[in-house]
Amino acid sequence: MPGKYPDRIKQLPVFDGRFDAYRLAAKNSDVLFASYPAGTRIPPHSHDTDNYGVITRGELILTMNGRQQRFSVGDWYHVPANTVHAAAFDAETDEIEFWFAP
Repeated sequence: MPGKYPDRIKQLPVFDGRFDAYRLAAKNSDVLFASYPAGTRIPPHSHDTDNYGVITRGELILTMNGRQQRFSVGDWYHVPANTVHAAAFDAETDEIEFWFAP
């Protein structure tokens, strides 16, 4: 199936319909549609979930494992479970986040 989806998304069941899609049921996962005002800073923290996200507006500045990366519209990122990370948003930013339980 085409698409620049992370492997974790591609492991989801295929949707049985008139178009190609992967189906995410809510059991053991959350899907968040998040918005951040310009200037938002999220200090270092971790989650017990395996997180994937895609930026739909603006830019995420993600710091993880001593490395800073920028993710713009259409870019996917991954934060493994229990990994300390921090986030910054210099511009108004929207994203869709997928939090998978271990």
